[in-house]
Amino acid sequence: MNEHEPPVLPGLGVEPEDLDGHTIEELSDYLDAGRNPPDPSIERSAGCRIALDALERLRALTPELLAADAASESATDESWVQNILAGIALDARAGRRIPITSPDADADLGITEGAVRGLIRAAEHTVPGILIGACRFDGDVTVPGEPVRVRVDVSVPYGDPIPDLTESLRDEIRSRLRTNTTVNVAGIDIAVQDVQHIPDRTEGRR
Repeated sequence: MNEHEPPVLPGLGVEPEDLDGHTIEELSDYLDAGRNPPDPSIERSAGCRIALDALERLRALTPELLAADAASESATDESWVQNILAGIALDARAGRRIPITSPDADADLGITEGAVRGLIRAAEHTVPGILIGACRFDGDVTVPGEPVRVRVDVSVPYGDPIPDLTESLRDEIRSRLRTNTTVNVAGIDIAVQDVQHIPDRTEGRR
């Protein structure tokens, strides 16, 4: 973490202005209702859409993981879920403006730090079972050409080769950043914080 980096959020620490007056809890209820009736104040908010997208991916996997914990008769440790939710809340913050260089000298292009975090988080969708928690940038992303290291914490499914999973995720993150930004990515560091057991869907039929 550097001097420009916001602190890691404990729990669900997110200010209402980060979500244009809404909260993570409200967005969760909105998903429960199937996003119906549509709420324009949510659907038009970039921060809310980033958070909704991440919450939907998290929800797709969470029930299986919690069911596996219950089946093993072990105490459910939801700290990994809290860490991921904290990362989602951080994604919703607009943060710094990251310039996008252009051959047009008169162009003034940029993307928010929150949008780039959301872009990185969406990469988990291409690697089944992986969930991204915290995402940090080491280096000054506001300076064009400045080398920046991307640091990502992840949870991975038990039983799959971790090097293969992380390399696939690294390639996807690098591709998304190269396509959508002009950030000078010096490296992408992925730290595995949790290994989650996902039950074999055939077990119940044996």
